[in-house]
Amino acid sequence: MNDGALAGITGQAGVTIELETKLSIDRLSWTDEGSLNVNGLRLSGQNDTVLDNMKLTIDIAGDGEVLEHGFSEIARRANAGLLDPTNPDVADALAKYSVAGSFGKQFGSGDLVMHLGATSYGDPTSLDDYLQAVDFELAVDSVTSTGSEGSATLFSDILLQGYIGPTDLVIRNGGSSTRTLANGNQVSGSELQLDTHFEITNGSLNWDAADVILLFNFAAVGIEGLQIHNRRGDDTLGHFGMASATAKLSRGTSAASGNEGLSVHEVEFRADIDMPVFKIGGTSIGSVQFTDFAITDTTMMVYGH
Repeated sequence: MNDGALAGITGQAGVTIELETKLSIDRLSWTDEGSLNVNGLRLSGQNDTVLDNMKLTIDIAGDGEVLEHGFSEIARRANAGLLDPTNPDVADALAKYSVAGSFGKQFGSGDLVMHLGATSYGDPTSLDDYLQAVDFELAVDSVTSTGSEGSATLFSDILLQGYIGPTDLVIRNGGSSTRTLANGNQVSGSELQLDTHFEITNGSLNWDAADVILLFNFAAVGIEGLQIHNRRGDDTLGHFGMASATAKLSRGTSAASGNEGLSVHEVEFRADIDMPVFKIGGTSIGSVQFTDFAITDTTMMVYGH
């Protein structure tokens, strides 16, 4: 191919990867004075099948280019008359992802855009087929800590089954620019942006040690039939019943300490959480539900000490 012909195709399209896989890790350890160990980790399709039907598209955007993002496929189908535009979620997607005669999100020159969706969504008129196209299972035998006093099990028998919705990973090309967050931290204008939707349809775990996080500050807790979604409350619009998480990561400088590190900012998590079987000491105390569970306005600066 001569230089002229090559110039005519360079940059005209991105890369598409159709993916199927199973991942297993016998032990993942972080060692300092002691160690934290994640034992028997497995990521697969439900019931230990192959994690498949995944399609990853990778593009480097041109200035103002509109690329696949979030529920833009839903907007495309609604515009083609394949989905009911009076459905509030569908109407929201159609309004949010209709950009300059195309469907997606507009990006800047040099932005690296990765969108994870499905190879096949089944019936193009079915929202259920779309939302359940990629199923997954995450299992962990135990999470343990070891030190001079011995070892302790923090969590055990973790199992999460559900569906992966549209997931986007974008590396924004901000050059050498910086910006200041509300808390005064200065962060790079070039940042990694994560947006994902997912649903947990069945989960279980044993919480074996206290003082791990602040949500429940006691041990001997068992949870069965865990579900994480977004079908109740006041913030369901645009989520199609799925939980959502967003975060931005970049190099940053703490306003409080002056230390440089990894800034994790503009973190948001929204979900409804159902725990129909909640056990303490092996005995069920009933069910627990959270509606409109939201983590917002969260910023972390991570650095060594």
